[in-house]
Parts: sequence; structure tokens; C-alpha cells
Amino acid sequence: MDEGNCSSLTQFVFLGITNNPGMKVTLFTMFLIVYCINLLANLGMIILIRMDSQLHNPMYYFLSHLSFCDLCYSTAIGPKMLVDIFAKNKSIPFSGCALQFFVFCAFADSECLLLAVMAFDRYKAISNPLVYAVSMSNRVCSGLMAGVYMVGIADALVHTTLAFRLCFCGSNEINHFFCDLPPLFLLSCSDTQINELVIFTIFGFLELSSISGVLVSYCYIILSVLRIHSAEGRFKAFSTCTSHLTAVAIFQGTVLFMYFRPTSSYYLDQDKMTSLFYTLVIPTLNPLIYSLRNKDVKEALKKLKTKRCF
Repeated sequence: MDEGNCSSLTQFVFLGITNNPGMKVTLFTMFLIVYCINLLANLGMIILIRMDSQLHNPMYYFLSHLSFCDLCYSTAIGPKMLVDIFAKNKSIPFSGCALQFFVFCAFADSECLLLAVMAFDRYKAISNPLVYAVSMSNRVCSGLMAGVYMVGIADALVHTTLAFRLCFCGSNEINHFFCDLPPLFLLSCSDTQINELVIFTIFGFLELSSISGVLVSYCYIILSVLRIHSAEGRFKAFSTCTSHLTAVAIFQGTVLFMYFRPTSSYYLDQDKMTSLFYTLVIPTLNPLIYSLRNKDVKEALKKLKTKRCF
């Protein structure tokens, strides 16, 4: 559609999670609890890693950034969603919508790549433990994280620019609880084939790179573990990877289901539940997965409790 025929929208209006008054209190209470746990768990993980010197190694450095990414993209969506459950006016400015999507996309993309970096870190730690400190020095870790954030921001900038240059000449009501690409595409009266192609190419490349990086790293990890003669040594090596594999499977599986489909297959009521899962539940699960299954984190928590007691 020619840009001259486009109306200049100043705001969008969210239809929200539900219009059922009987469900609002229950949903608000449930999601508020989830978001508070998310906030406390991720902030707690970041602070704990910064405070405990035994956690000052590459694995926990990357874990602190995972918590940071979870915190940022869930906070871009969670508070607004909670307010809108009871709000009569669920509007968001056009620029605010673009900013919300940009922040969400930048940190979600960064987490996608970070999971691959964490798999590479585990490979280095298990295959060559004697040179691990040298191969994964502070300079290397900082460089990897800078690359992760740069790619995440660049990808978010591309998707945000393309999405918010579309024509929205009809309704301004978004059948969702945040500014995401699928409901925006359905709302637009422009041809969104280019946008969908960009998602399948750029974001598809990021997903493929991340998943391939994880798979290759774990193939080498398995080969390295098989060379360990003691059963105890093998168990210890694998135990450091189970939390990461769980986080990868949950995050990547949800993202692939959500974004790698044609527009015609979007079912927004069903997709709202999926979106709630990866915008609020996954960021809450990640710190719990790593803390409940991690001996070092448990010991750091015990030390912190002991210090407080005295």
C-alpha cells in the first residue's frame, strides 16, 4: 500500500488477556506472584554472583547476564500487562509500542545467542579444564557478551524499523497484551511478506546458529565425558550441563513454535498463552532451574544466610 494512504496512528489499544471480569482477579494475582518471583529470583541471582567470590568464573558470569536478559525483557512487558488487566484505558503510544517491542526483541535475541555461548563455555570447561581459565579469560568473556548484545540490538532494530513503517489504516486495537509482531502484522493493511521473510531469514539464522552451537558443543562435551574413566567424574561433568539443557529446550522450543509460522496460522487467543509462558514464566524458571540444581549456588546461599545470622 502506498504510504500516502496510511493513517497516522498516535496510539494502539491492547485488548488484553481476557475480558471476563470473573477471571481478572485470579489472573492478576497469579501473574503478579509470578512476576515478583521473577524479579526477586533474577535480581537475587545477579547480586549473589557479584557478592560471592567463588562464583566469579565464566559460567556464573554468563549466568548473571542470562538473569539480566530475563529481567529486562520480562519487565518491558510484565508491569504494563498487570496494570492493563483492570485498566479501562489500555492504550500505548505508537512510539511506546515500538520501544516495548525493541527492548523485548533485543534481550530475547541476546538470550537466544547467550544460551549457545554458555554451551561453548561448558565445552571448554569439560574438555580442557587445565587451560579453561586461560581460554575463557575475562577479556574473552567480555568480548563474547559484547557480541551477543550487539547482534541482539541490531536484529531488534531491523525488526522494529520494518514493523513500525507498515501502514495501519484500520483499527488500532491489538488483540494481545503487548506489542508483538504477529498481532501487528494482522492489524496492518500493508503487505507483510517482506517482514515475514526477514523474520525467517535473520531471526531464523540466529535460531539456527544458536541451536547448532548448542548441539555441536554438546557433541564435543559427550565425547569428552566418555573419556573420563570414573563414573563419579562423568556424573559431575553431566550435572553441570543439565540445567543449561533444560533452559535451552524450554526457551528455544517456545520461540520456534511462536515465530516460525506463516501469518495465516496465528491463533491469537492460543498465542497469548504461549506468549505469557515465554515472557513471564520462562524468565521465572531460569534462575530457579539453575539454583535448585546447582551445588555452588546452594552453598553461596547458605554462606549468605550464615553471614546474616551473625
